Amino acid sequence: MPWGARMTELDDHRSIAVTRPAFPRLTSGSRTGHLSAEQRWSRSYRARLVISDGLIVTASVAGAFVARFGFHSDDLGGLDELYWLIGFAVVATWLVLLSAFRTRDPRVIGVGFTEYRRVASASAFTFGALAIVFLVGKVEVARGFFVLTLPIGIIALTFSRWLWRQWLSRQRSKGRYLSRALVGGSITDVAYVVDQLQRNTGATYHVIGAAIDDTSQLGGKEYDLSVPVVADLSNLAMAAANLHVDTVILAGQPSDDRGFVRDLSWKLEGAATDLVLAAGLTDVAGPRIHFRPVEGLPLIHVEIPQFDGAKHALKRGLDVVLSGLALAVLSPLFLLLAVLVRMDSRGGAIFSQQRVGRNGETFTMHKFRSMVATSEDELARLAASNEGAGLLFKVKADPRVTRVGRFIRKYSLDELPQLWNVFAGDMSLVGPRPPLPCEVAAYENHVHRRLFIKPGLTGMWQINGRSDLDWDESVRLDLYYVENWSLMGDIIILWRTAKVLVKPVGAY
Repeated sequence: MPWGARMTELDDHRSIAVTRPAFPRLTSGSRTGHLSAEQRWSRSYRARLVISDGLIVTASVAGAFVARFGFHSDDLGGLDELYWLIGFAVVATWLVLLSAFRTRDPRVIGVGFTEYRRVASASAFTFGALAIVFLVGKVEVARGFFVLTLPIGIIALTFSRWLWRQWLSRQRSKGRYLSRALVGGSITDVAYVVDQLQRNTGATYHVIGAAIDDTSQLGGKEYDLSVPVVADLSNLAMAAANLHVDTVILAGQPSDDRGFVRDLSWKLEGAATDLVLAAGLTDVAGPRIHFRPVEGLPLIHVEIPQFDGAKHALKRGLDVVLSGLALAVLSPLFLLLAVLVRMDSRGGAIFSQQRVGRNGETFTMHKFRSMVATSEDELARLAASNEGAGLLFKVKADPRVTRVGRFIRKYSLDELPQLWNVFAGDMSLVGPRPPLPCEVAAYENHVHRRLFIKPGLTGMWQINGRSDLDWDESVRLDLYYVENWSLMGDIIILWRTAKVLVKPVGAY
C-alpha cells in the first residue's frame, strides 16, 4: 500500500484507522520547469475564459451599438470612424482590466463570489476610466451607447462565468480539475481540516495524504482519518515532491520550531507546489478576517460581530422592498393555495403560531395550513415517533399532513405567508430558523445567540438539508450566519434557496 504504512480499513472501505506508520524512504525531489496538474488544468481553463470574455465583450459593444443606432448609422453623420475607434478602445480596455483585476486568478475561478465581484469591479472601472478620458479629451459619445454597453456586458460576463462554474463543478464532481493536496499538522488539526475540505462541495482540493506532527502519538491509538498518513512534518516537503502534490496545507506546526513555516517554504522552492496556512478560526467567514502585516509578524485581525447599525438598516430596507414586491406579485398564488387548502380538509387556510424573534420577543408567525386542523391536539400522541434532531420535532410520514399539505411542504409553499411577517418587521428574508418558545426555554447558553438578529424566511438551514440536519449542525449553521452575515451573502442564500425549491432536499 503506497505511502500508507500499516493501516486498517474500516467497514465502509473509505475511512482509515491509522496505527503507528512505517513511512517509505523519501528522497528530495524537485519539479523545476515542470507544470503541476493544477497549473495545467488552470492554464487550459483560463484560456477558455479569455476566449469567452473576448467574445462577450465584443458582442456587448456591438449589441449596444445596434440597440442605440440600429443597423444603419445615418444618425452618426461623419463620426463613423470615431465610433469604430471608440468601440475598439472599449473592447481593448475592458479586456485588459479584466486581466488586471485578476478575474481569472486560479485562486478565485470556480470558488465563492469573489470571481463575480472582480468581474463587476473591472467592468465598472473600465467605464469610469473611459468616461473621464472622453470628458477630458472632449470626445463626443452618444450617452445611450455608453450607458447600454455596461449593463449588457456585466450581465453577460457574469452569466458566462456562472455557466463556466457549473461546468467546472460537474468536472470536479467526477474527480477532475482538483488540486492534489497534502495536509500537515497535529492529528486533531489534520482531522478537522480534512473533514471540512471533504464536506465542502465547493472545495477545490483532493486530499491524498497527511503528515503528522508527532508520530509517537499514534502508538497504541487509532484515529479515524479518511486519508493515509504519509510522513511526519520533518519529511513534509519531500513527501510533497514525491507525491507530486499541487498544494501543501499546513494545519499546525511544531510548537518548538518558530521557523518551521519559513523553512518549509524554502524547501518547496523550485517545486510547483503552493503553501497554504489553515488558520484555526472555526466558523469565522472571510470578510471578517483582515491581515495587518507587522515586520516579521503577520497579524490576523478578526472583526467582532455587530448586531445593529447601518448594515442592519440596509438589510431591513432590502426586506421591505423584496417582501412588498413578492406579496404584490404572488397574491394570485396566495389565493389559489388558500382555496386548495380549504377544499382539501376542514379548517382555515392559514395556520398561526407563536414564535420567538429577535432579543427573545414573541410574534405570531403565519403559514398555509399543511396539517389537519386538530394537529396541535394530536402532537402528544406522536411524541414517541419523533424523528427530529435535538429539540426539533419531525416525523417523515406524519399522519397529520394533508394531501395538499405534502405538496406545499415539499416546495416550501406553506412558508409564503411569512412574507407578511417580513414586511411587518417580525422576520427577515434571511436569518436563523424561527424557534418555538418551548425550544428557546431548553436552549443552552451559547444557543441564545441565534436570537441576536431576526429569524428568517430562509437561511443556512434551508440550503443545507433542512429537516435532514441534526440539531448540532442546525445550531452551528445558524450561529455561523448570525456572526458572519452580509447583504451579498443574503442574496446568495436567496439564490440558492430558489435552486433548493426546484430540487427539494430534506423537506417533509
